[in-house]
Amino acid sequence: MGVSEREFKELKERVLAEVDLTRELSDEEICLLIEKYVEDYSHIHALTLKERELLEKALFYSMRKFDAIQELLEDPAVTEIMVNGAEHIFYEKEGRLMESKSRFSSKEKLNDVIQQMAGNNNRMVNEASPIVDTRLPDGSRVNIVLEPVSIDGSAISIRKFPEKPILMENLIRMGSVSEEAAGFLRLLVESGYNIFVSGGTGSGKTTFLNALSQYIPREERIITIEDSAELQLVDKPNLVRLETRNANTEGVEPITIRDLIRTALRMRPERIIVGECRGAEALDMLQAMNTGHDGSLSTGHANSCRDMLSRMETMVLMGMELPLSAIRSQIASGIDILVHLGRLRDKSRKVLHIAEIAGMEHGEIKLHELFRFVEEGEGGREVCGKLVRTGELIAREKLARAGIVEKKL
Repeated sequence: MGVSEREFKELKERVLAEVDLTRELSDEEICLLIEKYVEDYSHIHALTLKERELLEKALFYSMRKFDAIQELLEDPAVTEIMVNGAEHIFYEKEGRLMESKSRFSSKEKLNDVIQQMAGNNNRMVNEASPIVDTRLPDGSRVNIVLEPVSIDGSAISIRKFPEKPILMENLIRMGSVSEEAAGFLRLLVESGYNIFVSGGTGSGKTTFLNALSQYIPREERIITIEDSAELQLVDKPNLVRLETRNANTEGVEPITIRDLIRTALRMRPERIIVGECRGAEALDMLQAMNTGHDGSLSTGHANSCRDMLSRMETMVLMGMELPLSAIRSQIASGIDILVHLGRLRDKSRKVLHIAEIAGMEHGEIKLHELFRFVEEGEGGREVCGKLVRTGELIAREKLARAGIVEKKL
């Protein structure tokens, strides 16, 4: 940019000194002020037109936006941003992790940005509550960990979401799921099957859950429950979005996923969508699925469909001491279909398994595989393969109730 840190700070202070504090200035007014001072500065230091533009942009970002990471936030090709203290910013673009040349001018500036992110969503982050989940105005998911809990400086992790939600058609085009499997899932969602989506971090669980939700009939009443509201349901007029709340030092009580599920049951839902089950709320989700709320959807972290069942047992035990046989019975009767996603070595995200929960056998939950991703070729860097049909649906009662009887599934 051709400007030292000291000169940048002085320029910013001059602009701020002329800001009318008696009223809220628009972005356009701030830009005009910045242009005026940068023009004066460029005459003295002979800046090129490109250097002027970069300086104006940097000043504006530092005053009105999210400073050093604003450019990354505006780049649609960037999917994740990771801030490791003021001086180290990393980002993921087209599946590759890279380090940004930008950095925050100081720890104080980083903290200002953190407070702005939290405040925009009515969240509080401080020494008493150093960890917070929030979201940006565009829906991007944000996790913040303050120093000294984050030893080498406050950390920000941002998972960006596209401006327009990714629909199932997009996922088919990207090769994440086959057209046959998507059509199969569509009939199951429309018929009210309870579906649980599993996968590792960054495998695309929330995106896939959002895509599945497009198949919910428009006239049904839907309640979504999330830690930070991320789901972008399209053309669903009877929609209620609920979000958790953290406790704070002023005596505000926390509102958890469990609280919201219990409340949702009193709101006449036809479908309940829980963004992610991480703990004891799995028990409440299963109870909702077992008490007439067919067609409910949720996600969870796991390495496979079988592993998701084990994790769910553990999560239920976090909420209540129950015999393992009772927990497995609840899972087997509550969840109909498991969809497992994975992120492969070429960074592509794909549906790897679709399985039906086919009741209990010898005290164990029985899984019946319906689709499996089969890799083809020599197993090089780029993954080639397809989602292959491996079985037919056993439980067809909900299909029959929905009037779908002649379809081969």
